[in-house]
Amino acid sequence: MKNKKAVVLLSGGLDSATCLAIARNDGFEIHAISFQYGQRHSYELDRAKLLAEQFGAASHQVVEINLGQFGGSALTDPSLEVPKSDDVTGIGDSIPITYVPARNTVFLSLALAYSETIASKDIFIGVNALDYSGYPDCRREYIDAFERMANLATKLGVEGNDAIKIHTPLVELTKAQIIQRGLSLGVDYALTLSCYDPGRGGIPCKHCDACLLRLKGFSENGIDDPSIV
Repeated sequence: MKNKKAVVLLSGGLDSATCLAIARNDGFEIHAISFQYGQRHSYELDRAKLLAEQFGAASHQVVEINLGQFGGSALTDPSLEVPKSDDVTGIGDSIPITYVPARNTVFLSLALAYSETIASKDIFIGVNALDYSGYPDCRREYIDAFERMANLATKLGVEGNDAIKIHTPLVELTKAQIIQRGLSLGVDYALTLSCYDPGRGGIPCKHCDACLLRLKGFSENGIDDPSIV
């Protein structure tokens, strides 16, 4: 597997940073891809750049699209407020307003196009279906369906000798387990940003779903979140 190419979706958050480290540890040549998609802030893209450099990515593409023109999410529509709570018990069971319609489908489609151009059959995405906000495009069933489509809809999938693989190494891990895995692989979580609504300079709000789940994961490991000062 050494020197095989992998496209890694890299948001700059905790999960994608861990996924990046796993892909490198598995012996892949890393080709990171991030998205400026009309989100509330670009601090996470600054973090993605740092992480790609730290882990020696062979390339790092930042793709510009504008999901904000459709709205429908507190992450892309400034008129909608990001929900905040004091602890994880305040996170509801329904799909929250921070869900961006079809975001992972758009992201994976572009990652698939990129992977075909560099002859890579391996795509890594840090989706998680345990400690998460309930997004439908983070579940195993969705990833399996996309993988089947990828092998039907691309020249690489149809004519190649090996099937295209969507790697989801975090999908069945808790946030605490993800952090443990990342620490074992040398991830500096101080470089990552998970917050949906950070303050000036990228200071985490500590009250959005992403912050609360992240804080819970570090607490369960008995350590402080290094991104919070």
